[in-house]
Amino acid sequence: MMANRCLFAARRACAGILFCLLAIAPAHSIAQKTSAGAAPGEAAPAEDNRYIIGPGDTLQVFIWRNPELSTTVPVRPDGKISTPLVEDMIAVGKTPSQLARDIEGVLGEYVRSPQVNIIVTQAVSTFSQVKVIGQVATPQSLPYREGMTVLDAVLAVGGLGPFAAGNRAKIVRMEAGGQQEIRVKLDDLVNRGAMKYNLALRPGDVLVVPESFF
Repeated sequence: MMANRCLFAARRACAGILFCLLAIAPAHSIAQKTSAGAAPGEAAPAEDNRYIIGPGDTLQVFIWRNPELSTTVPVRPDGKISTPLVEDMIAVGKTPSQLARDIEGVLGEYVRSPQVNIIVTQAVSTFSQVKVIGQVATPQSLPYREGMTVLDAVLAVGGLGPFAAGNRAKIVRMEAGGQQEIRVKLDDLVNRGAMKYNLALRPGDVLVVPESFF
């Protein structure tokens, strides 16, 4: 009788363990999908696909576990950089992650499984600027930063000028298919707090504020 009770208890314990494993498995599967990449129908992980390296930028090249190969270099006027073991690598027109992968491809001949990180420490190229022109207090080029918006740019140039037709402003953006114009009502944004017009900016954008008609 005692043996039967022990056997029954053992079976119940095994069943409980099996149930827990089945409950954990789906969550583990989801975690694997999240770490490896987005599953079908889910949003893909964000990448640094907006910032484009240009001439004059300063880059910090960090090689994991190889400090002697890590360095900080400027992007030369010819659009290239040179680092230890990697000479004349084209940097202009690439995102930091793209450049890191290219450097890894070359370093792979000398270093086992290299891992490279690229940080833009000084963004001074025209590719990384936002230009604000027209009827603003001080038209100028602004260094782009992640998360920069129309309102950030307007405040940085001192606000709208006295003759600005703010609600006829536009963002001129170069896309792969050509030039795109995005209308933005700056008067409503600045004077009425209509935050729906506080659009995100991208490197290379030109914010144009025309003059009002009399």
